[in-house]
This record gives sequence, structure tokens and C-alpha cells, in this order.
Amino acid sequence: MTGHFRKATLATALAMAGFGTQPALADAGGVSFWLPGLMGSLAATPAVPGWAYSTIYIHLQDNAGKGQSFITPGGGTGAVTAGLNAHADVLVQGLTYTSPLSVFGGQAAFTVLAAPGNIGVGIDATLTGPRGNTISGSASDNRTTMTDVFYQGTLKWNQGVHNEMVYITGNIPSGTYDSSRLANLSFGFPAVDAGAGYTYLDPKSGHEFSVVSGLTYNFMNGALQYQNGIDFHVDWAASQFITKTIHVGLAGYYFQQLTDDSGPGAKLGGFRGMSVGIGPQIGFIIPMNNGYQGYLNLRGYKDLEVENRPKSWTGWVTFSLSPAAPEPAVTKPIVRKY
Repeated sequence: MTGHFRKATLATALAMAGFGTQPALADAGGVSFWLPGLMGSLAATPAVPGWAYSTIYIHLQDNAGKGQSFITPGGGTGAVTAGLNAHADVLVQGLTYTSPLSVFGGQAAFTVLAAPGNIGVGIDATLTGPRGNTISGSASDNRTTMTDVFYQGTLKWNQGVHNEMVYITGNIPSGTYDSSRLANLSFGFPAVDAGAGYTYLDPKSGHEFSVVSGLTYNFMNGALQYQNGIDFHVDWAASQFITKTIHVGLAGYYFQQLTDDSGPGAKLGGFRGMSVGIGPQIGFIIPMNNGYQGYLNLRGYKDLEVENRPKSWTGWVTFSLSPAAPEPAVTKPIVRKY
């Protein structure tokens, strides 16, 4: 088992589930650019050079209790106490090119992806104005649309069972963001995320452990005059290969907003968010013809604890098609002639 098992490690799924209600909770809409749980098993293992295709289906379900606070739509001066129920279903499509040339002694790759999807948002709110007057009501929105375009560059190194990675990822706003809608799959602002990862993979014992951490810088959402703070995140996964082609295990994440939300639209102040989640996973390596192989991974996460974010659970189905590792050359016996 080598690093040619391909996972869509793109920071992609990030927005796929990122629905942009009016700025609420920590980060706009209570959803960050980085979708916790994005990186999983085998994240830092190098791949076989060439082109690879990945598709990821993601389902996200978010709920926030009626005690959560939201910014008034349009940047008003009051606060909103609201119940939130939201879901997103997206199908990410991505292409990755892995270079055969060594870069700083490592392997470079570049990924581009985007996703169509459906998102629905419902709120039950009570607006409290600056003089204490209240107005109650509810609103909902449902929309089938596109995410932003995402890119990711990686550089990976391998030393036996140890694999290291650095990455940078970000988004190019797609133009589908609509500040007048509750439901958005695009963000309405660019963001950049960078970090590093490590994978321990022992083919003999079948043990595997991966961890990836990074920081996200978010630019200003001009339509809302709202800028998310800097986010820190750690994704991890541990698994055991029970056969040469099947591994099972657990995956989890920790997400923490480090700096305050800011801008004229940030009426609730810093409102830093945090979430911790965990869930099961299973992966299958699928031999295929013409020098390619498939990889199928199923995993799910549920928040154990959140602060200033909706409580959520997510389900992931990832399938990728990539070049297979070449078969080891057969050593012919030495024939001596005397």
C-alpha cells in the first residue's frame, strides 16, 4: 500500500456545504470556508503521477436552537433570536494533476473543482430592536445553484512509513452569491487556507494515521460588510487495513476561530466559533483496467460540542479514479554458465 490511494483532499467540500444565510453565529452564516472533516485518511501520502478524477457527495444538516443570535438582515442594529434548520446536498467534481518532476525533493500536485448542489434554509426569528421593540416571524429559502471554484496545491514527501505534506487552497467567487437570499452555496468573498499534514502508513501491519492542520484567512464580504475572523482547524483519521484493499476506522476534527469577526456588518461583535466532531469511516481500493484504480470512502461526522455555530452532522461519499502504482518488476534468476 502506497500513497497512490487518492482522496479528494481539496478544500472543496468546504463550501459545498457552506450555506450563507445572513451573517450569523461565528463566521458568516455560522459556516466557515473550511468545512471540518475535509481531510481524512491517507491525506499526506504521495500519489502516482498523472491525471486523476474525484467526485464527492456531501450531505450536511445544521440546526441551531432558538437561543442563538443572528445579525439583522441588511445590517440593522438589532439582534435576532432564532431557530435555524438548514441542509445542503452537493456533488463535487474535481481534476488533479500530479507532476512526475521532483519539487524541493517532493511531489507536487494541483487540483481544481466545483460543485452543483441544493440548499434549504429555514428560520423562526424574533427581532429585538435598539429600543427593545420586538417583531416575530419566519422565513425560508431553497435553491439549486453552484459553489465557488476551488483550487488546491500540495507538496508531499515520503520516507518509508512516514509521509509529510504542505498545502495551500482557496476559492474564486463564482458569481452565484446573492446577498438577498438566505440560501447560498457560494461565499461572496475570497478566502485562502494553508497548512501541513502527516500520514503514518505501515503496509506490513496495516496501521494508518493522518492529521492535517491549517489556518484560514477570509477577505471582506462587500455585500454584507462582514469579515470572518482567522480560523484554525485540525482534521484527523485513524484506520486499520483488514485486507490489502479495505480499511476501517474513525475520523474527527477540531475547529476554532482565533480572531473576531469584524466590519460594519458584524453587529454581534467577535462571536468566535468552535466545534468538535467524530465519526466512523470505511474505505475500499478498487483495482481497475488500463493502469488505473478506484478508491471509495464513506464516512460521517457528528458534532460533540459547538460554540457560536449550528450543531451539525455530515455524510461523505468519495470516489476517485487515479493511476495505479506499477507492478514491481519480476527479477529473473541468474543463470551461470561455466
